[in-house]
Amino acid sequence: MRKKSFAFSIVDIILILIIAVLTLICLAPFLYIISMSLSDELAIVSHKVTLYPIGLNLEAYKAVLSDLSILHSFVFSVFLTIMATIISMFLTVCIAYPLTKTRLKGRHAIFFLVLITMYFSGGIIPDFILVKSLNLLDTVWALLLPSAISTFNVIILKTFFTDSVPKSVEDAAAIDGCNDLVVLLRIVLPLSKPVLACLSLFYAVGRWNGFQDALFYITDSKLYTLQLKLYQLVYNNQAVDVSMMENLSAQIPAQGLKAATIVVATLPIMLMYPWLQKYFTSGMTIGAVKE
Repeated sequence: MRKKSFAFSIVDIILILIIAVLTLICLAPFLYIISMSLSDELAIVSHKVTLYPIGLNLEAYKAVLSDLSILHSFVFSVFLTIMATIISMFLTVCIAYPLTKTRLKGRHAIFFLVLITMYFSGGIIPDFILVKSLNLLDTVWALLLPSAISTFNVIILKTFFTDSVPKSVEDAAAIDGCNDLVVLLRIVLPLSKPVLACLSLFYAVGRWNGFQDALFYITDSKLYTLQLKLYQLVYNNQAVDVSMMENLSAQIPAQGLKAATIVVATLPIMLMYPWLQKYFTSGMTIGAVKE
């Protein structure tokens, strides 16, 4: 058998080098944070840490993972992200799918009202007044309802339903006696797994990284998200209390604690990308309709 030969042109080599440099630029800050969290005290204080750790030291992670408030915020953030993603996807599908039906009266006006919120908003103060008037301050709903719908995601899902789901499939199901709800649950949504996975990831990342709403609406420490704890640690110089930890004898620099907290807050959402990667495909509807 003749072996395949892979020949690279000068253009290919240049493109590979450019992509490698851009990748390194994107990874460098995160690698630096990881190296900072794993380096020993002397290396951190003397600013010798670059893209690789100097002197392996896990005391910062022990401190962060031993702090009950951070663990509570981590668990609460996971719960909040799951609930927010479920609620947001449910509402997004409920808005996007009816707007694809030409028989829906006033659908253009409804879509205009949805679209206008993408360009104009009430602002921070009216949002706070609204949340306060609804008695949502210091409740989980203050972190779920105000950001439950993304107009951009609604437009993406509506466009996908219109352009990528064959109309003939829906018509065939309607002839067989299926109503709109059955068509949505058994035909449209199974054929829309790629876009549903992408939008779920967008909602999950947005909720996981969000801290501004928690900063405005939450004063109860039991409802602090992990990102809010990280914000307090980095910007308000609130270090993790390690004075009560008997197993930690070494002194931990504040930079190491901050870096370890950033890694703990970032890794969970990064692990979602490989898990959802299999859904980032095209051609889910190819062959669904026979010509």
